[in-house]
Amino acid sequence: MGYPGKNRKSYETPKHPWQKERIAGEVDFIKTYGLRNKKEVWKAHTILKKYRQAAMGLLAETAKGDVSTHIKRETNDVLTRLKKYGILSEEGSLDDVLALEVPSILERRLQTQAHKQGITRTKRQARQFIVHGHVAVNGCKITVPGYMLTKDEEMHISYYTSSALNREDHPERPEKVIQKVVVETTDTTQEE
Repeated sequence: MGYPGKNRKSYETPKHPWQKERIAGEVDFIKTYGLRNKKEVWKAHTILKKYRQAAMGLLAETAKGDVSTHIKRETNDVLTRLKKYGILSEEGSLDDVLALEVPSILERRLQTQAHKQGITRTKRQARQFIVHGHVAVNGCKITVPGYMLTKDEEMHISYYTSSALNREDHPERPEKVIQKVVVETTDTTQEE
């Protein structure tokens, strides 16, 4: 085990720096998901690459015939981790891991999910709100746009309690969120 304080790169750069198709694809990811730079695309690619390598190794071991409890446990660990983050469906297998693409990783970021749930107007605004501390998951402020959300955390994205955006009359608050709050308050008053 390495020294825990040692900073290491969490991504691998492309082998060849000037490939037109790859660069165009990376730019498309940056625009689609509101990323800051290509390093964030490379991080997602590296995460996916590690899962694929693990799946290929486990499939090779199971193809040999004799499947030990260690291989079964590692297979289960990889699949449960991917299912926990919602990257893989509940009935997914190791073959499905090999078919995953970079967008499946980028879809699980807090920045993307905050925009999809209507907390922000754009994905760039989602990034700004997260970095400035306006977004919380399960009541805890998270300031990392690349935070990978689990399926359980996905439905608990909201504004941070002490954030100015928590007020209904804030001008930067999207209309969907205001309407949802109004519907919830009318439902609670009708129940009383």
